[in-house]
Amino acid sequence: MRAAVFVGPGEPLRIEDRQRPSAGPGEIVLRIGYCGICGSDLHATEANPVPLASGVVLGHEFAGTVAESQSPDWQVGDRAIGVPLQPCDECAGLGVCRDGLGILCPKGVIVGLSPKAPGGYAEYVRITARHALRVPDGLDLKHAALAEPLAVGAHAVRAAGALLGARVLVMGAGPIGLAVTIFSKISGARDVVVSEPDPARRARAEEFGATAMIDPGAEPPGAAFARLTGARAEVVFECVGVPGLLATCFDAASLQGRIVVVGVNRGEDVVLPRIGIRKELTIRFVLGYVPDDFSLVLDLLGRGRIDAGAMITGVVGLDALPAMFESLRVPNPHGKVLIDPAI
Repeated sequence: MRAAVFVGPGEPLRIEDRQRPSAGPGEIVLRIGYCGICGSDLHATEANPVPLASGVVLGHEFAGTVAESQSPDWQVGDRAIGVPLQPCDECAGLGVCRDGLGILCPKGVIVGLSPKAPGGYAEYVRITARHALRVPDGLDLKHAALAEPLAVGAHAVRAAGALLGARVLVMGAGPIGLAVTIFSKISGARDVVVSEPDPARRARAEEFGATAMIDPGAEPPGAAFARLTGARAEVVFECVGVPGLLATCFDAASLQGRIVVVGVNRGEDVVLPRIGIRKELTIRFVLGYVPDDFSLVLDLLGRGRIDAGAMITGVVGLDALPAMFESLRVPNPHGKVLIDPAI
């Protein structure tokens, strides 16, 4: 099979011929329909203190069709997405983490970020059957491939607590910011204001239900939010992960406000604890998702309760992937770019 392989920091992905994976007991092999390019993939391929191993096949946002099954629950031709987790050797026989830690387990492996678990930047991917979920009838695989970023947004909104009637500020209108916007609206937020410097991304956030938009280059988000809504933000979602933005969230939050940190800042940051103390802020950090988040997303997509299709701003084949991947390292107007190995 063909696959896009990580070579090393500063090097473009390389398209190689790899042995097609085979299903072992309790496993299935999916023929990839679509796989999303994630910001985590971009960050993982940069120089960092815990380097990604050369030879890794990236990709953890995938949907496809069962090509081989060693599980009685799955037949060839079934459509599925994968919760991109592989249990450690101690839990391999169970197919899932015995402690129920999921993505939080320090011994577990994320599919597409380890040589032990090649990902979906390829024609086929192998996953444990316990981590596969059925794609509802009638749901396009292209939209099903959005389940992973949507699950991140669902998980973040769950972590925020009750949002009915809340005034919400979302920092960033990338795929995760859009997912948070969607689920904040579903959860009954009164205001869902999105701060985003790129005009194309601001317009996309409005399509997904943002009640107002802020250009942070023109006005500080906290002041702009207060002007637009008449109050400070009761809940702030940080969905970007750049230094300095957490301090902006502190400023924008109301007294006893809640801040949910979803964006992954890979460096150090500085905040003034006195501001958080003075306001009695609550800060919640979140990582990824749990399987129930995926189930919720697939159910809502399948029933037409959410339509995330506008999040997709590009589809490329494996040959065009290396150039597209590098282009996404700099600020850009894209939402979600998908890989279709068949083109």
